[in-house]
Amino acid sequence: MNVMLTSVGRRAYMVKYFKEVLGNSGKVFVCNSDDKSIAFKYADEKVISPLIYDEHYIPFLLDYCKNNKIDILISLFDIDLLMLAKNKQKFAEIGTTVVVSDESIVSVCNDKWKTYEFLRDNGFNAPKSYLDINSVMKQINDGKLKYPIVVKPRYGCGSISVAIAYDEDDLRYLTKKANEDIDNSYLKYESAITNDKVIYQECLDGQEYGVDIINDLSGETQNVIIRKKIAMRSGETDIAELVDEPEIKSTLNRLGKITKHIGNMDVDVFSVNGVPYILEMNARFGGGYPFSHMGGCNLPAAIVKWVQKMLIYSASIDDFMLLPHNLTISGELLLVEMQKMQEAQDDCFALSKLEWYLQQYELSFEALLKHKHQHHVIHQLHTSKIFE
Repeated sequence: MNVMLTSVGRRAYMVKYFKEVLGNSGKVFVCNSDDKSIAFKYADEKVISPLIYDEHYIPFLLDYCKNNKIDILISLFDIDLLMLAKNKQKFAEIGTTVVVSDESIVSVCNDKWKTYEFLRDNGFNAPKSYLDINSVMKQINDGKLKYPIVVKPRYGCGSISVAIAYDEDDLRYLTKKANEDIDNSYLKYESAITNDKVIYQECLDGQEYGVDIINDLSGETQNVIIRKKIAMRSGETDIAELVDEPEIKSTLNRLGKITKHIGNMDVDVFSVNGVPYILEMNARFGGGYPFSHMGGCNLPAAIVKWVQKMLIYSASIDDFMLLPHNLTISGELLLVEMQKMQEAQDDCFALSKLEWYLQQYELSFEALLKHKHQHHVIHQLHTSKIFE
């Protein structure tokens, strides 16, 4: 079985995950619009593709998938998702399964205003949002809204041009800057369909979480994994802790059943006085997925099994899926974590982290390996130490 990851960018860890799943039974192919992707270093095969909005992009992918017998195609980039969703059937006709949600839900996720409307219409809490700066000013003057205000592109990812306005001067300057940043980046393509390129949101005061909602290929929700964000870097989670938050889990489980998305949905959540507010939804593997993976969720393996139509809901499911529960982590994952840290020449950090786990639960390393699914630990990773 062969897997291809498009718009792979810097997510070398996704290549590693799929290679571990396939072993000698297949190859991992990657493509990107330039050769500066570090993931090219780890893939079995690599190719430079046309730009996503190039008219030759989809024909190129179709030919490449057919010629290389690609069984599974997965995109790691928001803009790419919509193009693949629109052409999903064309890939199916050549025997390639595109793991992507329906065009309608991808459109909702890619457009932050549509996200807000979707959440509001389905009874979820979301920060107050506006498309017009004059509406924001009026709400503030009427006492219905207050600074700070979050200013960001309506379409976008990776925290490009996301900023906080603390007064009217900030608000006007950041609006101008956001529009300029959009026009000078890849965000201009999606933003071209509307005059309202910037969205304004109230700034919530609470604890931020990243959540993976795992659905199977039929859109049925399998699990919800919650990460308490401790530190961020360039819009992605840098340090996090897997936690059990029943209110968030219940809310996001309901969201997954409504969206019926395919695969992973990466969701940003704020807990304000114990009440979950949903900020954004991304219909793909998010930057925080490695935390879920290291905590016991092997979604790449599950996807391969689902496509092979070999998934059996029995005790064997623990071999590849489902999932950290109340902070569970296996001994093998600790060993892998330590080995990867050692490879990164960070032996002291790795050993101290492992020793902390063992001391916390009065375990020997051998016992931890023997009873890998029985111990509950706090799983805290520094991704910049582990993944390039």
